[in-house]
Amino acid sequence: MRTIVLLGPQRLQPTLVQAVETVGVDGPIAAVTAGWEEREDEIDELRQHLGRRVVNLKLYRRTEEAFAVDPEFFEAWHERRGRLREMLDLYRLRLDAMMRALRDLRKRKGREDLLAVERAEAIDDVRRLDAHHLAWIAEEHAEFEARWRPHDRTAIAAHRREILRIARGCGALAIAGGNVAVLLNRLSLFGIGELFDDHTVFAWSAGAMALTERVVLFHDDPPQGRGNPAVLGPGLGAVRGIVALPHAHRRIRLDRPSRLSLWAARFAPASCLAFDDGSATVWRRNRLAAVRGGVRRFTDDGKLEEVAAE
Repeated sequence: MRTIVLLGPQRLQPTLVQAVETVGVDGPIAAVTAGWEEREDEIDELRQHLGRRVVNLKLYRRTEEAFAVDPEFFEAWHERRGRLREMLDLYRLRLDAMMRALRDLRKRKGREDLLAVERAEAIDDVRRLDAHHLAWIAEEHAEFEARWRPHDRTAIAAHRREILRIARGCGALAIAGGNVAVLLNRLSLFGIGELFDDHTVFAWSAGAMALTERVVLFHDDPPQGRGNPAVLGPGLGAVRGIVALPHAHRRIRLDRPSRLSLWAARFAPASCLAFDDGSATVWRRNRLAAVRGGVRRFTDDGKLEEVAAE
């Protein structure tokens, strides 16, 4: 991927067209909307916004078609999906207990020299658990790839050839949001990173998350349960050194310094970046080349710091 542009959410303040014009893209744009699942075909607003031809790659539909003609592969995929869900549940069970202990330690009064040691150890416990879960999920994916070789399956290979043909006629790739797990699975299944390796890529919301090294699910106030940020698994790794947090002002209590400092400590050395409406970053050669619209980083002392280009 030659240039990667990570954008803030597009629903309320669409800025994709400005980003496309600023970067300079010729020709049609291929779109991935698999995260919208059954609403994948609803891209009229995207076409109108861009004012140019948009080719929907229809990865969600292509997956369903491949499953229909390759039931053996579908069964293996379904079984792996169940394993991944159980692995996430087990990880969250341990994570909840660790985060509860960490919160209690951060609130506890007493000798600061003793508390500081235990608080640091508690954060390290969470970091080790995150690393264990990330490695376990990566191993699960690697074993599945080695055993089933999805790109060599007849149905998947046929779709990949068609997608490659589309890619050659397009100037850029746009990756929308939606369900990040579904989106990431479909991007990986068809090897979209490889097929669009020499294209400029624009991504927002779940699309931005999917391009990073590590996808983190987050919501401070979910409808059910406690909102502990949880590592879903590895992303595509096209953008390194950050944890992408779209809709941050809607999902994270940004006015709580203690929460922001915990985010920063837990995911260091990666930077936790808040992508809200109107924000954008441009990545070239795996470095931050430009920033627009107020992308903010969580600091160690619990503040929000404007990010600058490197």
